Amino acid sequence: MNTVPVTLQNSYKKAGENNPLYTQRFGADPGVMEYDGRLYVYMTDDILEYDTKGKVKENSYSQIRTINCISSDDMVNWTDHGRIRVAGPGGVAKWANNSWAPCAAHKTIDGQEKFFLYFCNGGNGIGVLSADSPVGPWRDERGSLLITRGVKNCADVTWLFDPAVMVDEDGTGYLAFGGGVPEGKWAAPGTARIVRLGEDMISLAGDPVRLDVPWLFEDSGINKIGDKYFYTYCSNFQTKGNNLKLTDGAIQYMISDNPLGPYTYMGELFPNEGHFFGMYGNNHHSIASLNGEWFLFYHNRPVEKAMGVTGNYRSPQADKIFFGEDGLPKQVKGTMKGLDQLKPLNPFRIVSAATMSRQAGITVEGANGQSWINGETGSWLQVSGVDFGTGTSSLEVTAMAPTDCTLYAVLDDPEGPVISQVRIELPGDVKPAAFRAPIQAEGVHDLYLITDGVMKLYSWQVK
Repeated sequence: MNTVPVTLQNSYKKAGENNPLYTQRFGADPGVMEYDGRLYVYMTDDILEYDTKGKVKENSYSQIRTINCISSDDMVNWTDHGRIRVAGPGGVAKWANNSWAPCAAHKTIDGQEKFFLYFCNGGNGIGVLSADSPVGPWRDERGSLLITRGVKNCADVTWLFDPAVMVDEDGTGYLAFGGGVPEGKWAAPGTARIVRLGEDMISLAGDPVRLDVPWLFEDSGINKIGDKYFYTYCSNFQTKGNNLKLTDGAIQYMISDNPLGPYTYMGELFPNEGHFFGMYGNNHHSIASLNGEWFLFYHNRPVEKAMGVTGNYRSPQADKIFFGEDGLPKQVKGTMKGLDQLKPLNPFRIVSAATMSRQAGITVEGANGQSWINGETGSWLQVSGVDFGTGTSSLEVTAMAPTDCTLYAVLDDPEGPVISQVRIELPGDVKPAAFRAPIQAEGVHDLYLITDGVMKLYSWQVK
């Protein structure tokens, strides 16, 4: 067959690179949760701000009231679950002003698996939402902040934000938080806290404990790796000449035999992202494991750079953590290549159209596990490592469009020969409908789906 008869839009992500994780929106401060063989990444939804002349200005974070959620079981193809509306009149927690730096956990309570999403209401408190699924719908069961300055040992925390949550093997939940540097206390800010959560995960089971964290800035992390508890954090920007040899704005780690501490400083896990990519800024991370492998999630600014704007608008990235024979992590190197694909994607099941490794011109709508993509002329998505097995006969898509258009399928190179073309015709404009076309493919390939017109694509599969 011939090649696609439209000019392809340009992607903000380079071919052969798995970082950033996605490019259809920004996403900062990744908080990661493993559940049922998938990693779910929850992120601050950085939103472009403009001055009176229409020029992009520095991110003030004041307009952020939603949280982004993506997930993957192969670490390369990420399903975009859409925006979670958290704060403000249109949000679940209408009393909240902002939704920054989320983290999430799940726990079995009274025989039912429940999910909890913690977020910062600006720099002065931490809220929590709950759900029966990792993608919602979310509820505000508590109806107020979980952590406030009225909580014991929290009144003097400079920045009451950046939660990190962990559920221990015995089912006990812990929440670490805090940050900021009181005047002149760069070496020992004293603003990190950790607290035991109640059985319901939306209350406290004790008073927050102060952690002695050297050169703290922000960004708490809490994990159990082996038989040790790891507290991780971002160092501040006045570390020059310190005796621990840590550097500015870098992810540090400490270990303990008890989740409440005390913790002992061990070393630097990840230098500031500017060390690798040339764009320095705040460093915010999360550590998570899947199938026995450990990964560091962080943010960087490659999409901002590709767009030609400047303003600290951030995107999520991930690289693998390797451990030495002593059981301690080696320093992580930030790369644009990112993670290797853990397993091929199965196209014989229904695949959400919002699952992709790379895209151009695509936007995603929806929430609560129901999401779809909007495409326009020349827009496309890439799904990496698709295993077509011994062969296929048909490609079926669920879609709708205001006027007739075509979805083209191409393997391995978006400018390669078309192997299938699905005609999307009215009355698909009324509601999503199924459309199909022949396709012949076998073995493992990257799949490109390309549109020559405006359409909404919900899902696809081969048979």
